[in-house]
Amino acid sequence: MKGSLQFIGNATTLIRYNGFTLLTDPNFLHRGQRAYLGYGLSSRRLKDPAMDVTDLPHIDAVVLSHLHGDHWDRVTRKGLDRDTPIVTTTQAARRLRRRGFGRSVGLEVWEQHELNGPQGSLTITALPARHAPGPAEALLPQVIGTMLEFRGPEDLVELRLHISGDTLLDRRLEGIPRRFPDVDLALVHLGGTRLLGTLLVTMDGEQGAAWVDLINPHTVVPVHYDDYGVFSSPLDDFRHHIEQVGLADRVVYLERGESRELAPHHLVRH
Repeated sequence: MKGSLQFIGNATTLIRYNGFTLLTDPNFLHRGQRAYLGYGLSSRRLKDPAMDVTDLPHIDAVVLSHLHGDHWDRVTRKGLDRDTPIVTTTQAARRLRRRGFGRSVGLEVWEQHELNGPQGSLTITALPARHAPGPAEALLPQVIGTMLEFRGPEDLVELRLHISGDTLLDRRLEGIPRRFPDVDLALVHLGGTRLLGTLLVTMDGEQGAAWVDLINPHTVVPVHYDDYGVFSSPLDDFRHHIEQVGLADRVVYLERGESRELAPHHLVRH
């Protein structure tokens, strides 16, 4: 087996491929605990993660879309090895380095960071994302999407995996399929998160389906949709809209703790 994708909960996944083990948006709060979102806002977790931070294998890098309490929490901060590289926004990397995570790497949009291992290399590219509409964007943490390109010993891309990050559908995302027209697998952050009950700051089901149509991945796995009370768009909303646009055959739905095998150029369906 070349690798696997395991869904832990919220936007947290374990990605194993070509000898690399990556952790995305680590959120290990338990049901009933509150995630803090800034400006005195918080949201109570409704579901337990599939594992605890103490259960993690050795992590080669964390891919962090932004510094919000449901993507990087106090449990992670206390439990994660501080030597772990964290690839994230420039804003988040500065804060994390001050908190003792000295190997944090901040990327501007389209910048890249490379990891090398005995079985190949991994290039992480920061991609555009927008966490709020209009002027409200300035009130939320800087956010990026990411493209993970796994290369084998012969330096050829074997697997291209895109993580949307917490974004709304926005014109700046149109540059992604122009630069990366062939995406094997995408993780799409959904939920229709609403701050103060009104301000939409992540894609709902309709936007998520349009995002899949724009990015055009061979396979898509939805994440970030039912762990917190601030989510207003259930997974069935996405199911409905993805069927309407005729792309339901692209979607693999994973339960918490469930894994799927990753092979060159696709996610194996069971």
